[in-house]
Amino acid sequence: MRPRSLALAACTVTLAACASRMSQLPVDGPHVHPADSGGATAMAAMQHGEMPGASSSALPAGAADAAQRLTSSPRHGEWVTVPGPTGAPGDSVRAWLVYPERRTNAPVVVVIHEIFGLTPWIRAVADQLAADGFIAIAPDLLTGRVPTNATNLPDSATEAAARAAIGGLNRDVVQQQLDATARYAMALPAASKTYGVVGFCWGGGTSFAHAVHAPSLGAAVVYYGPTPPAAQLSSVRAPVLGLYGENDQRVNATIPAADSTLSAMGRTYVKHIYTGAGHGFLRQQTGANGANMEATRQAWPETVRFFRQYLGS
Repeated sequence: MRPRSLALAACTVTLAACASRMSQLPVDGPHVHPADSGGATAMAAMQHGEMPGASSSALPAGAADAAQRLTSSPRHGEWVTVPGPTGAPGDSVRAWLVYPERRTNAPVVVVIHEIFGLTPWIRAVADQLAADGFIAIAPDLLTGRVPTNATNLPDSATEAAARAAIGGLNRDVVQQQLDATARYAMALPAASKTYGVVGFCWGGGTSFAHAVHAPSLGAAVVYYGPTPPAAQLSSVRAPVLGLYGENDQRVNATIPAADSTLSAMGRTYVKHIYTGAGHGFLRQQTGANGANMEATRQAWPETVRFFRQYLGS
């Protein structure tokens, strides 16, 4: 065989071998071991041809692409019924539960929805937490209080109905429902016995309030949620991570009281305020002329690192 023919044959073999290896890679994005950092997750995404963004597997979906991300997720998600605080039949809370793909038991993260109720976006956030190695469970804290959204079954409610119903919730009962949700998830055979909470907007304030309420909490992450009154903070034991947009003074005005009070008690309160970002930046990733997306790129790896540090990996 002539040299030119030999070279072409060698290239053909090499390309075939490369194609074989590529066919063995996961088509749904990188599968990074939970012990890796959030930054490593983003790097793995870029190595697979993805840039961290609203459609990147390294970050949660934005509101616009949440439904598609849920449809294409390789992880197991299911609706479950969590027995309520009293155990009575009408006291139960339905929740969206997502399992990570891993060989070992996983810590639990309870995802607390916004004022809009349990939406596809919140379920997509839970799915991303599972992609990052956690068992994620998102309780519908409006269970039985609002009609199901007929155009988007089986999520919790229309936006208007959810907004109206949130104001009527009993805060003590909400905290008891979060307790029940955490107990349910930690009792799963695939779970470890530690949990954290993460919440957004109304759920962010509720997440901070859960740190006040629950002495066994492992960690709380607060996305642009207000701080509880300073007088209540003395019972906080869990480390708290606060993530805020710069252009959100309604919420940000409550940060100094948390910072000074928790620091004086020797508690862990880590805060980040992202330049140019607004309220709800993780959901509205395309807003604020790119600042919301940049805030998302920074905030989500911080969230994952925080949970891994305090809940384990």
